[in-house]
Amino acid sequence: MKVVRSVAKMQELSRQTRSAGLTVGFVPTMGYLHDGHVSLVHLARESANVVVVSIFVNPTQFNAAEDFSNYPRDEKTDEALLEEEGVDILFMPDAADVYPPGAATRVAVSGLTDALCGAFRPGHFEGVTTVVAALLNMVQPDVAVFGRKDFQQIQVVRRMVRDLHFPVTIVEGTTSRERDGLARSSRNARLSPAQRAVAGAIYAALSAAAAAYGRGERTASALKEAARRRLEQTADFRIEYLEVVDPDAIAAVDAADERAVMAVAAWLGPVRLIDNVTLAEQALALSEGTSTAASGAATSESIHPGV
Repeated sequence: MKVVRSVAKMQELSRQTRSAGLTVGFVPTMGYLHDGHVSLVHLARESANVVVVSIFVNPTQFNAAEDFSNYPRDEKTDEALLEEEGVDILFMPDAADVYPPGAATRVAVSGLTDALCGAFRPGHFEGVTTVVAALLNMVQPDVAVFGRKDFQQIQVVRRMVRDLHFPVTIVEGTTSRERDGLARSSRNARLSPAQRAVAGAIYAALSAAAAAYGRGERTASALKEAARRRLEQTADFRIEYLEVVDPDAIAAVDAADERAVMAVAAWLGPVRLIDNVTLAEQALALSEGTSTAASGAATSESIHPGV
């Protein structure tokens, strides 16, 4: 595995790879890697010849300096894990290279960023789309892989890629979960043992709504109430938002159809947890007993200039 820190070197390696007739798969991360990241690496390997993983804790997508400082980091362990998984290139640029002195350009996607996380984290998605655009230009991949846990983020990235004609295919990996259903996240490491013991309630709440959907309930307010009742059984949670949305518009709906997504953000002590399910899919998974299946499936959307 090559470890690359220079932007120019990364771009050179990508050009060499593609000149040799090979394809580049890219997994952007902020490090402190877990099994969910590994599942995305596997999807990249299935989709391309050469796999690049980046580790960059992006300062512009944090709303509080304290959150940025407290974000978990373990570069040596991450490097060993990626080497074991057969990653070809680990790209770890410095902040000064990602944001050169005097950098004044920002990439913003309007509309899709107004609700859910965007409503509570002003500027967050502008930080995300700016850094993703920069990383795509640095790595120049044919395929980029993102996890479904960050549902709104992947929709925003898809829209940016489409609108700005990036020649890249976006592949979405399903949410990777712990045994109790908690979506894997680097931030989970900040939960105390007591908080971790109850954190699975956030997934149980989404499943309660999906179960109601499976019984025929379609009214969004009733579905949200089913989830809220389950989540509030664990008094430690503070709900930030709980919404049923159209997945393309990221807009609240009054009635859930087969595409509707329930998304939640809730605080457990100092840790903000997010999760989501497509209600119809989750209802089916519950009926089949596969509701906490590990990540592995993917969907893709191919974006090319002029299309």
